[in-house]
Amino acid sequence: MVSIVGYGAYVPRYRIKVEEIAKIWGDKPESISGGLGIFEKSVPSIDEDTATIAVEAARRAIESSGIDASEIGAIYVGSESHPYAVKPTSTIVAEAVGATPYLTAADYEFACKAGTAGLQNCIGLVKANMIKYGMAIGADVAQAAPGDALEYTAAAGGAAYIVGKEGGIAEINYTTSFATDTPDFWRREGQPYPKHGERFTGEPAYYKHITNAAKMLMEKMGTRPEDYDYAVFHQPNGKFPVRVAKMLGFKKEQYEQGLLCPIIGNTYSGSMLVGLAATLDIAKPGDRIIAVSFGSGAGSDAFDITVMEGIEDYPRRNLREMISRKKYVDYGTYMKFKGELK
Repeated sequence: MVSIVGYGAYVPRYRIKVEEIAKIWGDKPESISGGLGIFEKSVPSIDEDTATIAVEAARRAIESSGIDASEIGAIYVGSESHPYAVKPTSTIVAEAVGATPYLTAADYEFACKAGTAGLQNCIGLVKANMIKYGMAIGADVAQAAPGDALEYTAAAGGAAYIVGKEGGIAEINYTTSFATDTPDFWRREGQPYPKHGERFTGEPAYYKHITNAAKMLMEKMGTRPEDYDYAVFHQPNGKFPVRVAKMLGFKKEQYEQGLLCPIIGNTYSGSMLVGLAATLDIAKPGDRIIAVSFGSGAGSDAFDITVMEGIEDYPRRNLREMISRKKYVDYGTYMKFKGELK
């Protein structure tokens, strides 16, 4: 049995409202909010990046789990916005939390599912008894060209998960993946901002991969949507996860707790993992969760999780309460924080 033994999430306190961005570009804020299902997004402070967000999430996971960081045998950080093109974020995290030097560390990239790809590798290493604990992190300070539709959703945040065989709070029953070469979103080397296929990102990319990964998982486990208490899906905006949940047969009460994009935006590699953290914050022993990530390019990782008795004694931090503690910035401050003013 491999289970989650600890988790931690972090979302910066700064926010910018949709209408503040719309005011600059002459867009109608109501059409943005209605079309994307988003009202505001998180903004990294001037001294925050993927590495600092990953470290904060990792520290919270370790502190809450109560494990010795030196027993972590693998740390993988998935992101689209690693601060260095050549230098790992994972070793920065490992050093900061006291997990060095006896571990394997690496940075992952697969658009918004890089964090869950790392989680699958940690599960495999633990299951093979190669390591005692593995930590996977999905974190981003998402990039978007000024004036692009992505600017309304590209946010900042991340989550860290520690898996092992001892002291579990949620058993990972099974995981499966579905991937194809679907170029719906990309950024070439040296380009500062990604490009996207607009509506193409929905039908042949997001919906196809999430539905297929979820159906494969449920077929393997012999389950149906009604067998799950909670469902968490990747959240590029506030509309896609709601639609895909309905396509698969899930109801609002199953996905609403983990749906954070409308109030914090798309945290990219952290998206599904942050939503799962908010769900674990309120889950009870015996609850069953299906969680499916999505990464452009394109692929999805699906997880079947059963909450264990250990969750009752786990010192859960209320992520939604943390998110509610916020401070709004104007567009000029937002651009300064993002380093766009050269």
